[in-house]
Amino acid sequence: MTQEQPTSLEGIYEVCIGIQEPITAIQYWEQFGYRIGQVGELPAETVNQLYGVNLALCSIRLYHQNADHGLIRLMVWENPMEGLGMGSMKVRGNRWATTLTADVLNILNHVEEGVAAGWQIKYTAPHWEVIYNKERKSRPFIEPAIGVREMLLLQPLTRQVLFERFNYTLPNYGKINTSSAFKTSQITHMGMVIQDDSKETLRFYEDVLGLLRVRDDVETSYESSAAGRQIFDLKPGERFFVTAFDDPRSSKSDLQAARSGRLYIIRFPDSIQLRSHFEEAQPGCLGMSLYTYRVHELTVYFERVQASQAQKVTDILCNEFGEQSFSFVSPDGYFWTLLER
Repeated sequence: MTQEQPTSLEGIYEVCIGIQEPITAIQYWEQFGYRIGQVGELPAETVNQLYGVNLALCSIRLYHQNADHGLIRLMVWENPMEGLGMGSMKVRGNRWATTLTADVLNILNHVEEGVAAGWQIKYTAPHWEVIYNKERKSRPFIEPAIGVREMLLLQPLTRQVLFERFNYTLPNYGKINTSSAFKTSQITHMGMVIQDDSKETLRFYEDVLGLLRVRDDVETSYESSAAGRQIFDLKPGERFFVTAFDDPRSSKSDLQAARSGRLYIIRFPDSIQLRSHFEEAQPGCLGMSLYTYRVHELTVYFERVQASQAQKVTDILCNEFGEQSFSFVSPDGYFWTLLER
């Protein structure tokens, strides 16, 4: 599907976060450059029809500058279920959000202050990683070091990866709010963990949703990546593969045309024993529990999803913001919602 087609979608629109108390969550995300946008409510009966959980809902959509993707929806539940919390990233059902920053050390300072104050926090040091042109060998102290520093930050309601670029830019991949406390962009990419050696479930995102597969089977192993080793609890000899799906306006060949809103799928071999935590990563749960896409011609996508291997496809209903929406469980087991642009 190309960008000119009226049924096209863009990058992942929202990361939805289940909470009980909104004030603290809003204050937290304001430090990352977000601000309150829309507020809406749904009764339990409609929530059950659209999100599969019999709980009343009040949601707050947080905007980031003029971004049309990478937004946050705070879903305030009266009696939420336990979510992913601060558990391992190496589980099926895992969700997390990644953000570009211009000052990863400032965030690390706050993390260490929080730990000293007794907050519930798990984190990694900002590891050096070469993302592109891994084979290129530069001369230290002579040539620029081109890469990123990235760190994992787990808290009871947030699962974040923060990264800072050094000596390269991608103009459409994250726009930093320079006036925010942490000098951060909107969420640039969202992640999920699956197991599927056949890779058949990956075709759903390409064939049904029309996303552009820009990276495929990029291997990360215990031996090759200190960041991957620590973030995903890799043991010696273990590895995973990364497949990335982009907004169709992105590019497979032109790095400078890459767009944020990317879906990163981490695929572990079936031979590794992974626990399943899908029940803790769906609407009604605390923490990161849902991703959404905004699309043109929602009924066309509804028919495509209905005809696919997706499960639990709901009817098209008005969501808490008055937008036409429907939900489903994709073939890999993740819960999604699409809404009309």
